[in-house]
Amino acid sequence: MTKESSSRPDFFDRIQYLTERYLTYRKRKIQARKEKQKKKNVILDWLEAFLWAAGVVLLINQYLFQAYQIPTGSMIDTLLVGDRIFVNKMVYGPELLPGVGKLPSPFEPSRNEIIIFKNPTYISRGPVFDIAQRIIYMLTLSLVDIDRDEFGQPRPQFLIKRAVGVGGDRFIADRGNLLIRPAGEDRWFNESEFNAMRGTSHNIIRLLNEQDYIAMKAAGAAAGFSQLMLPAPHALAAQGAAARMLPALDSQALNEARLEVLRGAHPHDRRYAALLASYRQGWYIPENRIFALGDNRDNSQDGRNFGSVVTSSVLGRALIVYWPGDFSARRFAAFQRFGAIR
Repeated sequence: MTKESSSRPDFFDRIQYLTERYLTYRKRKIQARKEKQKKKNVILDWLEAFLWAAGVVLLINQYLFQAYQIPTGSMIDTLLVGDRIFVNKMVYGPELLPGVGKLPSPFEPSRNEIIIFKNPTYISRGPVFDIAQRIIYMLTLSLVDIDRDEFGQPRPQFLIKRAVGVGGDRFIADRGNLLIRPAGEDRWFNESEFNAMRGTSHNIIRLLNEQDYIAMKAAGAAAGFSQLMLPAPHALAAQGAAARMLPALDSQALNEARLEVLRGAHPHDRRYAALLASYRQGWYIPENRIFALGDNRDNSQDGRNFGSVVTSSVLGRALIVYWPGDFSARRFAAFQRFGAIR
């Protein structure tokens, strides 16, 4: 018998021995795990499962798709009050942690997209509260919002609007109608004309008409007389009183009429002239900024109030309506609203 043939039994014996040891070890380990599971407290078991599920929900909401609930009617008819939507958070780079840092992205918000961004007018209650609020909001898929005002209404930390303007654009609002002068153009376009030229469209809801602005401007002028501690002319006061019955108010029209009265009374005061000019000259959108407006123009606090927002504050793009807010009341009509948001 050769040396090679005599060594083969030893080799196979060793393989068999190692295999048996491994299988025995594996069986003991599985058995020990089962015994440990039996001894485990049921409450702790449920708690472990809940924490694991919560971690998965947080990861998905923080970095991939987050659930939001529409709190106001500023985006009617595109989005209704109570609509629950998913927002794509990957597209513009998600935050590293809630309210902390932001991952880079090759994409930036573009014109006509519906975006979610940090509310420039939001007053924080501190980083600990903000993080706790966002974690609870994400864990409950937007069902629970602990950040509420003294009347029990949610304080909007984030806003959902349409990106109407991009860097280089100029805008003027005339009686609520938007005029656009894009970068490189030498004339102004009304919004519907501009959208038709680009082959895009979106719903624009107006609650006010031309006649309503007569009463609204009278109300603004009357406010100017009141600020001067003078009685407003009777006819002006009567017209202004009709503004109380309007379905909405245009703060720009009110302030413009008020400033005209104040400037007439104090022509030497440059503050009133400067403020009035800012309304009439409109807005210029710098690079790396977005001008965001609500589709329901007369019922929206948006870029006309707080100006443009930096693109780095944009957290995501509205993706789909996964549960319409009016589903329980009008099931058939609401069912048609499931799906992609445009």
